[in-house]
Amino acid sequence: MPKANIPKLAVWKFASCDGCQLSLLDCEDELLAIAGKIEIANFPEASSAVVKGPYDLSLVEGSITTPHDEERIHKIRKMSKYVITIGACATAGGIQALRNFKDVNEFISLVYARPHYISTLSKSTAIADHIEVDFELRGCPINKNQLLELISAFLHNRKPNIPNYSVCAECKRRGTVCVMVSKGITCMGPVTHAGCNALCPSYNRGCYSCFGPKETPNAASLSRWLLEQGVEKEELVRIFRGFNANAEPFRKESEYYEK
Repeated sequence: MPKANIPKLAVWKFASCDGCQLSLLDCEDELLAIAGKIEIANFPEASSAVVKGPYDLSLVEGSITTPHDEERIHKIRKMSKYVITIGACATAGGIQALRNFKDVNEFISLVYARPHYISTLSKSTAIADHIEVDFELRGCPINKNQLLELISAFLHNRKPNIPNYSVCAECKRRGTVCVMVSKGITCMGPVTHAGCNALCPSYNRGCYSCFGPKETPNAASLSRWLLEQGVEKEELVRIFRGFNANAEPFRKESEYYEK
């Protein structure tokens, strides 16, 4: 394929730990397989070389937390044909969205010696709260195989084959006995998006919902079941306030029991 016709890929970072970008680098041999079909034009985590936009595909990691972030994400949208958000920070505000339930100014005054130098928004929010997003890839961090599938789908102009079922389905497929039913362990699997191959339940631990809410999750039903099992309301709030605390189904459920 002539270089002029090779799609240009850009990777952008906002408030995050860089874990999802590292998942892309962790693709190693698989990444080499597609390297000839796509030009990695802007990826500061991997190279200082930058090819100017516009870009055919932008992968965005991290949440919007400052006025500068808010302005920058709109510029990225304008120079990108497709925008895909990757990871819990970009799709739900991340663990830093725990500040959304309190007054952020209290944290600033406790952490910084000169708070008046800090310019921040009152909330940490997902990229889709600010611009139109073409696809959201969940996870903390994302599944590298799902990322490769997403890039492959883009290159072949097809719908990505990303599952929309829950972690419970992954437990069934790998033959893992339900930790909630058999051992009474609190688990977010019934409402969590698949993608980790039920990693925690396979080690006799409850799911922490790293991949956020699945499509149409019944969070209220899970809450009622946990309450019947003796889980306190305060603990229920904590359970829903993890990596994806600001995802709407989890946020509403935690706020309901915080009253």
